[in-house]
Amino acid sequence: MENKFTPILVLFLCINLVNCGYYKSKKIVPHHLPNKVTHLHFYYFDIHTGNNPSAVIVARPNQTNPKKSSLFGTVYAIDNPLREGPEETSNVVGNAQGLYVSSSQTKDVTLTMYVDFAFTSGELNGSSFSVLSRNPVREPTRELAVVGGRGKFRMATGFALIRAHFLNVTTADGIIEYNVTIFHY
Repeated sequence: MENKFTPILVLFLCINLVNCGYYKSKKIVPHHLPNKVTHLHFYYFDIHTGNNPSAVIVARPNQTNPKKSSLFGTVYAIDNPLREGPEETSNVVGNAQGLYVSSSQTKDVTLTMYVDFAFTSGELNGSSFSVLSRNPVREPTRELAVVGGRGKFRMATGFALIRAHFLNVTTADGIIEYNVTIFHY
């Protein structure tokens, strides 16, 4: 004899199993902190030559065709000084540390930059902002994306407009002017 409660029991178990996958959440509203805007101006010294270069090649691709010389795939590690002015005697205000990769297969030199710009003096001492962006080197003015920061630049977003103040195309040594706009809390 069949039990009358079996179909009801199976239905009850199925409903409970479905409800086990359900979850409840509480909506959290972020605090509305006032946005701050900071404008920065400095010079980035990218030096590949001399006894103490600030940018060095750490990896390069195997070239299978010796007639085709390309920087594509070359990875540089950097620890570049940031200075108040374009002169080598200008005050150092921080340093840029990170990597950049030559990421173009054409003759147009393009770098993809992963760099943290840290400040070591003044009111920004201990703060930094980070850039993760494409840098088409031969364009007169380039725009880089600011994607984060620490210290006074927590939760930073923004952009850097950069241009070459000096560039030696033979050695790749350069002094780059940075005008940075940062939105932060």
